[in-house]
Amino acid sequence: MNKQKKLFKTKFIPGKLGSGNLFEEELVPANDGPVKCLGLEFENDDARRAHFTEELRKKLQDPEFRKIEGFPIGEDEDILKLSDPPYYTACPNPWIGQFIEEWESQKPEKPADYHYHREPFAADVSEGKNDPIYNAHSYHTKVPHKAIMRYILHYTEPGDIVFDGFCGTGMTGVAAQMCGDRDVVTSLGYQVKPDGTILQEETDEDGKKVWKRFSKLGARKAVLNDLSPAATFIAYNYNTPVDVHAFEREAKRILAEVEEECGWMYETLHTDGKTKGKINYTVWSDVFVCPECTGEVVFWDAAVDKEAGKVRDSFPCPHCHAELTKRKMERAWTTNFDSALNNSVKQAKQVPVLINYSIEGKRGRFEKSPDKNDLTLIEKIENSEIHYWFPNYRMMKGKETRRNDPAGITHVHHFYTKRNLCVLAAVRIRSSSSFLISQLAMWWTLTKLYRYRWAGGIAGAGGGPMAGTLYIPSLIKEISVLVSAVDVFNKNIRKKKLFANFLRHPLSTSSANWIDYNNNSVDYIFTDPPFGANLNYSELSFIWESWLKVWTNNKPEAIENSVQGKGATEYRNLMAGCFKEAYRVLKPGRWMTVEFSNTKASVWSSIQTALTEAGFIVANVSALDKKQGSFKAVTTLTAVKQDLVISAYKPNGGFEDRFEEEAKSEEGVWDFIRTHLKYLPVIKKQGYDLVAIPERDPRILYDQVIAYYVRKGYNVPIDSQDFQLGLSQRFAERDGMYFLPEQVAEYDRKKMIGGGRPLQQSLFISDEASAIEWLRSLLRDKPQSFQDINPLFMKEIGGWSKNEVGLELSTLLEQNFLAYDGKGPVPDQIHSYLSSNWKDMRNLPKEDPALVAKAKNRWYVPDPNKAGDLEKLREKALLKEFEEYKQAKKKLKIFRLEAVRAGFKKAWQERDYKVIITVAEKIPNNVLEEDPKLLMWYDQAVTRVGDE
Repeated sequence: MNKQKKLFKTKFIPGKLGSGNLFEEELVPANDGPVKCLGLEFENDDARRAHFTEELRKKLQDPEFRKIEGFPIGEDEDILKLSDPPYYTACPNPWIGQFIEEWESQKPEKPADYHYHREPFAADVSEGKNDPIYNAHSYHTKVPHKAIMRYILHYTEPGDIVFDGFCGTGMTGVAAQMCGDRDVVTSLGYQVKPDGTILQEETDEDGKKVWKRFSKLGARKAVLNDLSPAATFIAYNYNTPVDVHAFEREAKRILAEVEEECGWMYETLHTDGKTKGKINYTVWSDVFVCPECTGEVVFWDAAVDKEAGKVRDSFPCPHCHAELTKRKMERAWTTNFDSALNNSVKQAKQVPVLINYSIEGKRGRFEKSPDKNDLTLIEKIENSEIHYWFPNYRMMKGKETRRNDPAGITHVHHFYTKRNLCVLAAVRIRSSSSFLISQLAMWWTLTKLYRYRWAGGIAGAGGGPMAGTLYIPSLIKEISVLVSAVDVFNKNIRKKKLFANFLRHPLSTSSANWIDYNNNSVDYIFTDPPFGANLNYSELSFIWESWLKVWTNNKPEAIENSVQGKGATEYRNLMAGCFKEAYRVLKPGRWMTVEFSNTKASVWSSIQTALTEAGFIVANVSALDKKQGSFKAVTTLTAVKQDLVISAYKPNGGFEDRFEEEAKSEEGVWDFIRTHLKYLPVIKKQGYDLVAIPERDPRILYDQVIAYYVRKGYNVPIDSQDFQLGLSQRFAERDGMYFLPEQVAEYDRKKMIGGGRPLQQSLFISDEASAIEWLRSLLRDKPQSFQDINPLFMKEIGGWSKNEVGLELSTLLEQNFLAYDGKGPVPDQIHSYLSSNWKDMRNLPKEDPALVAKAKNRWYVPDPNKAGDLEKLREKALLKEFEEYKQAKKKLKIFRLEAVRAGFKKAWQERDYKVIITVAEKIPNNVLEEDPKLLMWYDQAVTRVGDE
């Protein structure tokens, strides 16, 4: 057996692969003493792992255990190899309930008068991704841990239990740990007192900056779960204390052996033809065929402007000079024998076009076109056998996983060059199971997905795999495994030093629809679930998981995916199931934060509906700016540039008990509103300005009442006009928002400091409801005539929904607002506006002719008494229109959405669920899916009919 094929030796020359702590630090033996876990004592950690591994092995042999929803696909031994029980299992974790019970027993007793209360964390958060922990491992999407820390600090105390059912790489766990790190907490802009009290800066009644108590320093406990074995494996690495020196020893050993065995694969001759260099990366280019002359066209040679650092859209054929574009050409092909498949495969042709290399003892990097020796070396590697295991699985069915089938890239190993595949296999075979995690990043970045690009005018400085897709580019940057390994291992060592004193967080690999612990057991939930068709997680993780030999069971995967047969309805139902489990385990009166990122209204609607069906009540929506737009957010005009953060709470037990007695009376409505207002933010700021809080608007408050009653299966004992009147009689109104007595005093103080009315959120008119809201906002500040309003209104209605009946401005005004006709005293709202803006109108009696003349024909927002009368007339007209929809024989293409909403509400009150279903089936699916109110009525009606 020659040098290239024999078992690697352990010879290593320090400094040969790079520099830095990985190859220079002296190692200290690890401390390996007795450990205690879940009430059991063990001689050392290996004994602990051995004991619980055997317990897990027994569990895996139970057929019922394997029936748990989301149980991953894989053999018992591969699941056991990945797992570190009872802390982490690459399958459902049967010990998490015990951890929670143990943590609860360790909590200090609360004072007898203790009452948990938090307003929603309503501040907009901005945290970037430029952090060594965040960047230590790539993933399809994740929220910066420093952003999550702000929420955890706000909602919890040290020792509280935080749950994340869609944990991804485990950033919620990292955030929970970091809440005990004084330096990290201080870096967020807070002050930390010697006793651990955390202060945040606020503005007092005099407009001065003061520091007030915000939270308490101390780590929180975290319970993490994800459907993906790759995700939980990464999360385990992030959230587990580690013996850094042992990790360094293993890294040195592996790199030394692989360098000895495989270094020859990345050798190249310098342009002098004598000096050897080490390849950093090689650029590969697609090859096409000119449609005019059938000559082969190397994309790199023909299309790339090297000086400008860009790819030209059109370019001449190097043979016949015909003007070409990439779309006009067909691919060139090669056919080779694939020994892993024992068959010949036809694949799109790619050739090496550029080599970037370094020479020991010389500064800088060098570049050259591949010469004869380089091509001979590549040919030699291509014709060699790989003597170690590597994944050669067929890519799973899916839009992303099989997007490269037309190019002959059909199996996992096809995503690698032969050279990189061989060396990665050599690295893997020498790694312990706990060490594999550091290589996941390599298994992704060393694929053919890595793009060669320019950044800042520097060739090769940009690139990386395109997020959210398995797209293989026309210019591939094949990075040397040996170069990448040094960088990856150094990053991991730096990261692991930060984690050296971490607590262990238990992790489970299963569906968030299966949570095997008690009701009311966690203190707070932060989660970043999948959103519609944004990302196909199981497909994107398939390459990673193939190296682990354990794959995602995507049957319960909550996404929209045509290959899996999942649309908006399936996605909504799956999310509702997950949220119901979250609701069950969350303590009453506590909070869940949902990070939302999607550009589609239908997905936003599905999330709101799923939350409502689960029992949560939304109290606030704020922005989370991750300082980096996703690919779609950057290139799509309708994309949201910031993620939204939904704050929702589980009603406390006292209210739930009272509601069962009060539900059929109006008192149940007002008890709900009093309770709900306590959970809403009193103030919300944008910079230094106060902004309106839409959740305190009477219409949204009434929507919350309806949603709560419908979910509970009761009729709403009050109509909207009586609700608005009762609201004005029982609660304080400010700027169109309603407050509890103790809240309005704080709002008035803050408003006085800020000065003026709060800023209104930008409104876009797309239908009747948004048009009414736009007019309400306009007229509340400035009563105007029809002639004044009309030109402003016409500018705003360009985005009117194509399915919505177009309404005249006059109709909208007449059905929702009042106009002063010049008879009787001038209404208060108009009088206040005129006297504030015209000096000659001040101090005039309301019947003064000059004031009357100025006020005549101005439209204004009516007070609750008169609004109720208008609402009755409007509802009568809407229900009359709904009757026409009931009788319609065909699909409804254009209709009045407000009429459908009013009709669904009336049908619900009359328990006529079939009418709701019948009309819902007549309107376009996209309209139903994008309206959370209609979805709620429809879903509940379907459930009731199914139960009959």
